[in-house]
Amino acid sequence: MKLTKKTITGMVSVSLCSGLIFGVLTSCKQETTSQTSPNLTQYVDPYIGTGDHGHVFVGANVPFGAVQLGPSNITQGWDWCSGYHISDSTIMGFAHTHLSGTGIGDLGDIVFMPLTGEPNLQRGVHGDQTTGLYSLFRRETETVKPGYYAVHLDRYDVDVELTATKRVGFHKYTYQAASAADPKLVIDLAAGIGWDSPVEGHLIQENDSVISGYRFSKGWANDQRIYFTAVFSEPIQAFSVSDTTAIQEGNNITTRRAYGVAQFAAADKAKEVYAKVAVSPVSVAGAKANLTAELPGWDFEQVIVDADKAWNEELNKVQVTTNEASVMRTFYTALYHTMTAPSVFCDVDGSYRGSDKTVYANEGFKNYTTFSLWDTYRAAHPLMTIIHPEKMPDIINTMLNIYKQQGKLPVWHLMANETDCMVGNPGIPVVADAYLKGFSGFDKDLAFEAMKTSAMLDDRGLDHYKKLGYVPFDLENESVAKGMEYALADWALAQVAKERGATDDYNYFLKRSNSFSYYFDKSINFVRGIDSKGKFRPEPLDPFKSVHRVNDYTEGNAWQYTWLVPQNVQGLIDLFGSEDKFVEKLDSLFIVAGDMGDEASPDISGLIGQYAHGNEPSHHVLYLYSYVGQPWKTADKVRETMTTLYHDAPAGLCGNEDVGQMSAWYVLSALGFYQVAPAGGVYVFGSPLVNEAVVHVGSGKTFTVKATNNSADNKYIQQVTLNGQPYTKSYIEYANIAAGGELVFEMGDTPSATFGVAKEDRPQTIQ
Repeated sequence: MKLTKKTITGMVSVSLCSGLIFGVLTSCKQETTSQTSPNLTQYVDPYIGTGDHGHVFVGANVPFGAVQLGPSNITQGWDWCSGYHISDSTIMGFAHTHLSGTGIGDLGDIVFMPLTGEPNLQRGVHGDQTTGLYSLFRRETETVKPGYYAVHLDRYDVDVELTATKRVGFHKYTYQAASAADPKLVIDLAAGIGWDSPVEGHLIQENDSVISGYRFSKGWANDQRIYFTAVFSEPIQAFSVSDTTAIQEGNNITTRRAYGVAQFAAADKAKEVYAKVAVSPVSVAGAKANLTAELPGWDFEQVIVDADKAWNEELNKVQVTTNEASVMRTFYTALYHTMTAPSVFCDVDGSYRGSDKTVYANEGFKNYTTFSLWDTYRAAHPLMTIIHPEKMPDIINTMLNIYKQQGKLPVWHLMANETDCMVGNPGIPVVADAYLKGFSGFDKDLAFEAMKTSAMLDDRGLDHYKKLGYVPFDLENESVAKGMEYALADWALAQVAKERGATDDYNYFLKRSNSFSYYFDKSINFVRGIDSKGKFRPEPLDPFKSVHRVNDYTEGNAWQYTWLVPQNVQGLIDLFGSEDKFVEKLDSLFIVAGDMGDEASPDISGLIGQYAHGNEPSHHVLYLYSYVGQPWKTADKVRETMTTLYHDAPAGLCGNEDVGQMSAWYVLSALGFYQVAPAGGVYVFGSPLVNEAVVHVGSGKTFTVKATNNSADNKYIQQVTLNGQPYTKSYIEYANIAAGGELVFEMGDTPSATFGVAKEDRPQTIQ
């Protein structure tokens, strides 16, 4: 069916109901764009993390934007969870939403593909360009930088350039001489990434330059809805809509896969076509309002400049100095990766779709989505409290509204859907952290209610946990991981109860927070499964063995989970019997080698002995030495991890990026500290990698970190001053950072005999 220059309604209702290789930088001198704002995007290499198992997004976006506009390869597999992998040379189209660094694939919505000739709407097969909707490309034609993506499609001889605002993707297609004779564009509402599957789609040509519609899908986000409107720079000569499958149930015919094909006027030379595509979680009308507000004009180059400016504004919140060009690239790419998500999930007027699928009007805050909380509560959110304090009220209000709509704080929230992915109550530490750090702009009573209610539910093993004091292996898989994650969340909640003077709640949740002791088998000094009768697993424990999603641990083994007590390190030391035995076991973690078995999760990566930096439960472990007065061992391990497991190369991440967590660990550690306890803001010192960092902490204040005499050899802290005064503690409080000031580390090549050794100078377990 051909449609021309008139409004069409109800056409399809699918009712399944640089390349950026940045070159070798010869120095780390910052190119300055103004007197006070260095150009930091020059150091960002978005290819870092596209190899191995990094799973990062590649394309055009702005910080925390709703749109992640970029290429999707046709390949489907674990290393394509973001839709892109450096090993691939195919592009099936350019989608407006992508995840970054996850271990499950989803999104990839609203795919645009410029082409020529008669399109084959089936999914392509790698190696056969005679069929399917895809093209090969060559890496040398690809350019990637913050806010901009470009590539040449070899099959169709079309140059593609992309940029974006928060809610609008901006496309520029240059059909070369051959393709300009028959320039077309496919709008693909069928394609998605990973678990995604189309449910309902709709396309409507409103006039000769506007096409709108929506796509509903199911997958990891089981009921995802996205609306869009697309405005083109020149008239559409013809527009056809089709679907490739149909199912009839009685008198109802539903279509699964909707496609639109737009035909533009032929040209006898290269032809440029622009498209502005706005998205909305609410409606097509919302998408149109977003487009009007964010991108009323057609100045493509200016939008690239604006996107670069937006990235520079955020990156300049941390201005570092180092002697190594590779560190600059790794650091600023890591900081860049921490700001893909949480992503905006509301229209410009503040309206959004809630977890209950109700559309809410502006409630006085900006709504967000993509909360990978099991990962990000550990470092990404603690980093956010330092460098993005202005965003914290919106983040917490989003989480509290999710609680009101679904009856609990988010676990792993995606596009108004609770996926319940991963274990524990990871929303509690994030809310508690903001509460204990004194953030305002949200209802403190509601926050306490949300945390307490979430901790007292009966789902995901909590019923057994409340009754027995632990999660038993004969009633729940991954029992040890579930129980230990619940315990650390309970500690965070207990600290909020303590601050509120809620003594009974404090005592109850503090007791629960020490439930990790149930799992600790003192005869072998490992945590292991315990049954509902209080008996350890009868078979001998193989501490190396790991069976993905079956045994007592989540993506880990006994060696890794024994240390998951960041809330009560002293309590864990006591279980070992002495500091010496604790240190002996901790030392051995980084040395021992063993077979985890063929069924182990691929997430267990980045191994130093059995320490697994590629997965989040290990991220605090390097800092535990400071709790026993041996901070030089933390310095050793932190430096080793930063310099061997992070690189300025495509395989520069040793595990999934996990929506910013892997990179946030690096950013904090490079500054010289890391928050170990799950909430409250005790940042333990490690070994600063950069020589100086000026951190903008909000309200016009800066916190400057200096490392004098710093080098690869001089990695040990000798002494510290804070605001010019001697500072003997091996940690710093959030309040000191947020107040602004200057922290100076004096570094040396041998461990200090005094720094951080005395008990009064070590980080303490807070009860």
